[in-house]
Amino acid sequence: MTQQRGSGAGPPDEYVEAEIHRLLAEDPAVAEQGITVVWRERALVLYGEVESPHRREEILRRVAERFPDVPITSDIGVIRAQAPTEIEQLP
Repeated sequence: MTQQRGSGAGPPDEYVEAEIHRLLAEDPAVAEQGITVVWRERALVLYGEVESPHRREEILRRVAERFPDVPITSDIGVIRAQAPTEIEQLP
């Protein structure tokens, strides 16, 4: 039996997670496969790293549009997309 959030209304958690992964991977404007989706307490948390704050906001916007009744929390970091300006010295 699949666990449901709250009062049992809405799709099962696993369904929502799978739909979000599909949305992020198949949407040509996003095409993101490196985001992990996990339920924590009563909110959905998106983990991972993206190349820009704009990309992070676009991911969150699209997920919120698709699942407007699901509380979303972001733990998506932004990685440096440019080449380093200094040579890294290893010990």
